[in-house]
Amino acid sequence: MTDEDRLAFRFDCGATWLNLLATRGRHFSAHPVERLATPGRLAEWLGRSELQPARPPGAADLAQAHALRETLRPLALAVAEQQPPPAGAVAELTRFLGESADPVRLVAAERLLREPPATAGAALARIARQAADHLTGPERHTLAVCPESDCRGVFANPTGRRRWCPSPSCATRGRVRAHRERRRTAGEGA
Repeated sequence: MTDEDRLAFRFDCGATWLNLLATRGRHFSAHPVERLATPGRLAEWLGRSELQPARPPGAADLAQAHALRETLRPLALAVAEQQPPPAGAVAELTRFLGESADPVRLVAAERLLREPPATAGAALARIARQAADHLTGPERHTLAVCPESDCRGVFANPTGRRRWCPSPSCATRGRVRAHRERRRTAGEGA
């Protein structure tokens, strides 16, 4: 896998806030992959997520994005695994949501649009609200966790048919491991 592949943004997790979690790959491995390493990369990710702020993000915005992501991760894992959420993460997300005022203003164009966020912080607040709605609403039942121990990526799985996160490497590793286990067990039974 090339560096370009490792650092490529993921937009296949089922919701913008879940895609934010995927900006840090192999989170639980010894060598996680940081895809939001600079304010420029954050600007690129926000733009591709249709949340391009009027003012480009800076270092403080990048730190805020990382903090929001790492606040959402344990909440997402807890909800997907039907466990009690960590109180500290709940308090942090509640604080974050209370600090931002980003009223909804719609724009009639070639399609219905929401006015762009003024700042990266306002964009992150929209993501936080989306996460809170998903984590507390009926869609929370669609959340699944990748079983790969170094990934444990959370993704939307509305059909319940997905076994791994959308990352092809997780599915490949899982299938290879299952195939080897079947061959090993078949060899023992012979």
